Amino acid sequence: MNEIKLGDRSIGANFPPFIIAELSGNHNQQLDLAMEMVEAAAKAGAHAVKLQTFTADSMTLDVDNEHFVIQEKDSLWHGESLHALYQKAATPYEWHQPLFDKAKSLGMLAFSSPFDEQAVDFLDDLNVPCFKIASFELTDLPLIRKAASKRKPLIMSTGMASLTEIEQAVNVAKLAGCNDIILLKCTSTYPAQPTQSNIVTIPHLRDAFGCQVGLSDHTAGVGVSVAAVALGATVIEKHFVLDRDAGGVDAAFSLEPDELASLVLETKRAHQALGQVKYGGTQAEEKSKQYRRSIYVSEDIQQGQKLSTQNLRIVRPAFGLAPKNWDNVLGKVAKQTLAKGTPLDWSMFEC
Repeated sequence: MNEIKLGDRSIGANFPPFIIAELSGNHNQQLDLAMEMVEAAAKAGAHAVKLQTFTADSMTLDVDNEHFVIQEKDSLWHGESLHALYQKAATPYEWHQPLFDKAKSLGMLAFSSPFDEQAVDFLDDLNVPCFKIASFELTDLPLIRKAASKRKPLIMSTGMASLTEIEQAVNVAKLAGCNDIILLKCTSTYPAQPTQSNIVTIPHLRDAFGCQVGLSDHTAGVGVSVAAVALGATVIEKHFVLDRDAGGVDAAFSLEPDELASLVLETKRAHQALGQVKYGGTQAEEKSKQYRRSIYVSEDIQQGQKLSTQNLRIVRPAFGLAPKNWDNVLGKVAKQTLAKGTPLDWSMFEC
């Protein structure tokens, strides 16, 4: 699998998972809060922050009929109009440059999800290292074509997409000149439940499209993301908030700073633990082999006495004959006096 460079960061199986902190609309339309979020994400160890680049008018129509009001009763946003929700969640365009500059000054990458073609041009002018296509936009092939035409890496969340729809998106991106594609397994419910995550799809997605694959995780906590790394995820995206109790459009399924720090640490540990197929113990375990079991003299044995279950035992440590020799040893005659606690050796009895 080809490695991908996002700015100065390498994405691939040989590198720790790339952790993206998604600010979304959790800044509550306060620039100082957004800046504080960027600082907290950097302190937690995130490798990148991501914004969303849209206006309410670029996302939907300001129409108050049932098509444009969220009807699902189990939705965090039940009863809200789409236009009003997107107004509340939007990150003002004039914030992008200062937020990106802040992130870069703290050693992080910064980029965004464009939701229309004008947003692609706007972000390209800000010299973003890549573009992110949200799961609901995966079927917007003209948008993907536009982003891919900039010939920068493309991260695409798959969400509800069928295999055919993912294939169409990938093919459009490649035809438009983008070969560096990262697909993110995603469950497009907010929040998502672990039981809905189906992360065993990750290696299948990787093998089906021959590209780097990660997870855009809308579940609570870090468990699903850590498991995804064990299945080969090289990128993890999580929504981020300073304080869930303080609110924010996505606060309910966003990580707080200490949780984000845990995500960075635990996914790195999961990656380190993958290793390679290996049997027989590692070099670090070599000294531990002495604490296996072996055959020891358990009672004093006189020369000429038979070895038996009364004067031998299989115990720790492993300086005597291996337990596999037990049946061959019993009944043999001692050549010499053997004190209790002596590790048994072939030279000590008649073979």
